[in-house]
Amino acid sequence: MQNKGFVKFIAICLTLICLFYLSFSFVTRHYEQKAEAMGEKAGKAYLDSLRQSDKAVWLGYDYKKCEAMQIGLGLDLKGGMNVILEVSVPDVVKNLAGSNADNAQVKQIMAEARTEAEHSSENFLDVFVRLYQQKVGKDQLGGLFALKLKSEGVTPNSTDAQVKAVLEKEIKAAVDNSYQVVRQRIDRFGVAQPNIQILEGRGQMGQIMVEMPGIKEPERVRKLLQGSANLEFWETYTLNEIQGALATLDTRLAQANNGKQGAKTDSAKVDSTKQEKAATAKADAAAALKSLSNDKKGAEAQTATAQPNKARAAALKAHPLLSLFAQPGYPKSCIVGYATALDTAAINRAVHSELAAQVLPADLNLAWGASAEKGLFELYALRRTDGKAALAGDVIATAKDEYDENHHPVVSMTMTPDGARDWAVITKRNIKRPVAIVLDGVVYSAPSIDNEITGGVSRISGHFTTQQTQDLANVLKSGKMPAPTNIVSEETVGPSLGAASIQAGFTACVVAFVLLMIFMCAFYGFIPGMVANSALIINFFFTFGVLTSFQAALTLSGLAGMVLSLGMAVDANVLIYERTKEELRAGKNLKQALADGYGNAFSAIFDSNLTSIITAVILYYFGTGPIRGFALTLGIGIVASFFTAVWLTRIAYEHFLDRDKWTKLTFTTGLSKKFLTDTNFAFMRIAKKTAILVAVLIVAGAVSLGVRGLQRGIDFTGGRNYVVEFEQKVSPEQVKEVVQKAVDAKGQGGTVSTLAIVGTQQEGPAVRISTSYKIEQNGEKVDQEVEQLIWKSLHDNHLIKADYNTFKDRDNHKGGSIISAQKVGPSVAADLTRGAVISVILSLAAIFIYILARFRSVAFSVGAICALAVDTFLIIAIYSACWGWLPFSIEVDQTFIGAILTVIGYSINDKVVVFDRIRENLTLFPTRDTEKLFNDSINNTLTRTIMTSFTTLLVLLCIFFLGGDAIRSFSFAMILGVVIGTLSSIFLAAPIAFRIYTKRSAKKAIAKA
Repeated sequence: MQNKGFVKFIAICLTLICLFYLSFSFVTRHYEQKAEAMGEKAGKAYLDSLRQSDKAVWLGYDYKKCEAMQIGLGLDLKGGMNVILEVSVPDVVKNLAGSNADNAQVKQIMAEARTEAEHSSENFLDVFVRLYQQKVGKDQLGGLFALKLKSEGVTPNSTDAQVKAVLEKEIKAAVDNSYQVVRQRIDRFGVAQPNIQILEGRGQMGQIMVEMPGIKEPERVRKLLQGSANLEFWETYTLNEIQGALATLDTRLAQANNGKQGAKTDSAKVDSTKQEKAATAKADAAAALKSLSNDKKGAEAQTATAQPNKARAAALKAHPLLSLFAQPGYPKSCIVGYATALDTAAINRAVHSELAAQVLPADLNLAWGASAEKGLFELYALRRTDGKAALAGDVIATAKDEYDENHHPVVSMTMTPDGARDWAVITKRNIKRPVAIVLDGVVYSAPSIDNEITGGVSRISGHFTTQQTQDLANVLKSGKMPAPTNIVSEETVGPSLGAASIQAGFTACVVAFVLLMIFMCAFYGFIPGMVANSALIINFFFTFGVLTSFQAALTLSGLAGMVLSLGMAVDANVLIYERTKEELRAGKNLKQALADGYGNAFSAIFDSNLTSIITAVILYYFGTGPIRGFALTLGIGIVASFFTAVWLTRIAYEHFLDRDKWTKLTFTTGLSKKFLTDTNFAFMRIAKKTAILVAVLIVAGAVSLGVRGLQRGIDFTGGRNYVVEFEQKVSPEQVKEVVQKAVDAKGQGGTVSTLAIVGTQQEGPAVRISTSYKIEQNGEKVDQEVEQLIWKSLHDNHLIKADYNTFKDRDNHKGGSIISAQKVGPSVAADLTRGAVISVILSLAAIFIYILARFRSVAFSVGAICALAVDTFLIIAIYSACWGWLPFSIEVDQTFIGAILTVIGYSINDKVVVFDRIRENLTLFPTRDTEKLFNDSINNTLTRTIMTSFTTLLVLLCIFFLGGDAIRSFSFAMILGVVIGTLSSIFLAAPIAFRIYTKRSAKKAIAKA
């Protein structure tokens, strides 16, 4: 073997690099064990002190850097939270349009573009430009954006393409700024090894993925990520000043509800041309009151001042606004009332109706308090100064969480010099009056100003916890988001479920590894088996080390990819050993047989591994989350297996043979000596029968797809998944019935489906609840509403005993709780659908081109692609026929697409092995009958084809039965793919290639004649 020294040098370097990076995991684990021995609180304080210390603990690295260098665990192994944030591109575009955005036609176009983009894979900007061209005309965008984008070279005469390029640049800048803000917030939040990245190559613009292992407070994280940090200081109205206007509005609403003419204003304020508006206001008020009556049905159980239903209805009829909230007894307060959460929506409708616009002061802005005190939210009366807040939050220089003189958590802020001057003017103007501090449209505090405040110091106080002030200071220090952000996809996994996944993945890995080692020794002999097994161990070590050096998180899917790469590593050894056995049967000595075995098997191994790498790259590019983890570990594992199986094992054999050791090896045992030797099957003669059978299966599959369809997961439909653990045995149908009834009662649409979860390794039975209820709406309140709806429906029907706080706690399962949750918005679902289709097409196209380039004949490319297409279709058809019948989920989701792409990459391996032997025989025996040559080539590789499939199946069966529910559907699709792919290699790909090759050869012969 040439370049033996170079291979040894690479192996030594790889070993040192892997040892270096893996060492950090052992170091951090040492300190974590010490912390665990101290107890929860003391241990946490100990680790926090280590993180704050600059003292080196290993190789010059402090503890915090060691934590960053260790191999991280993904959400499914450690628990935590994964979200996709979407920066509001419509708001960015609206801001860039300036005052032109207030034009009625522009508003309509933006609204239509927003709606269309939310339900398609096309991004907002593309839709907006297209609709604007259709309704306004081509090359008219310049006039819309020239005012705000003049500095970027946009003029009224700019073409649409030029304006669009500038808009894309501005949107990218906004997304980059949002990314930096999010990163700062997460870093200050204290998450170990977060993964934050802008998602490129997706349909929608402005998406940022944030993965936070170990997070146990999803609600806190949602607030942290979605807050835009839009801090403002507002002047206020007092209750005395606004009470009369509110009473007038209350009277007008009552009159409108009673069918009186009070909705009309006198002619001094509204002329006769506004009668239509008054009629609309009347209808709005009636609708608000009707909705209010519905909202109030459950309120009596939650407020201590509840009245009997009849009295309540009478009060609502007489005072449709004022009866909804209690007014404080402080005339100089800017708080105008207190209301329960159930009443806030009805109050909002009333104070934002057209009647309210006619009655309330034009500069009045009513805003709610940040948190409920004793179950009641405060409603504040803010006063616009020149149409906006008195002072914007960009004047804040620093923000710090601390304690006031009464030891209550507060946030102290200092302002810039310009801000301090403006703050002094505002406070001087509002002595003995409250000034409200508002963040993201919510009032956090409204202190009364005793005297002029100079020096630019202010404080946000209220009913805060220490965590809340820490988060608030974090948000303010990180800066303001350039545009609003919404969570369009979310997944949370409880830590106990992560621990169960670790156990399941580790068990599958160990069992698969042991079985492979036993098989290799039993089939090829102890020494060849142990050489191959040693290569597997080194392969595993290299894969882990390289993965750690990339600072990638290890996920359950990644662990599956690593185990699968072990199976594929065995394939390379099988190819080499089977070829060596052929050379030995041909009469060569062991040394020469090994050299020829490695040399002749090289092309097949290289081609099959490269095609798998192609699919791994496509998987990584188009996948997200666990699919990317799988693709990365699979890709690293394939490269490592090629290095260990092709070069390191050969060095081992040459080392011992050069010293006259291992000279009696035969690579056979009693089990394998006569296995499929001297086979002579005429595969080409049964090609027509095979084609008929395949056609029948395709028709049956098409019928199943047409009649039953596929069980699509929320990745492609949009929706929310909640895995709920119960203390007692419940049926999925029972859970579905009660939750669907609760959704139907809301009258806003939405479907519910349920599935029993097998193998979660939890204390009680688990059911996955999927719903599309309000999936088109984003925001923390909507997420909470859905969780509350599910909890209430289960709790009221005695299926769970836990209160709401316990139910949503991923770490506390007493009485029944959510152990994992997932949310996929419609725009993300459209992106994933588009990405899935493109990735499958790209994989097939890339393999077609590669096979054509390597084998120099279109016959092999067409044969391979036709067989792969049949493999893919039959797997999809089996999923269609079997969903609902099997005791585990076989949804079509991202994981399924990942399995399909992996099947394509693996299935081509078998075909390449067969085609490689056909190509070799065509070169060696150019005059041999083509049909016999094809049959002989398949017979020659039959042992290899079956044994490589068997070793991979062995691994996949371990993953299927032991790897846990999360990857059971994936391994099931892979099992189908290996079986179908092996059969299609022999009975479909080769016969198709044979037919095309013979026809093309005949045409060439005629042309030469």
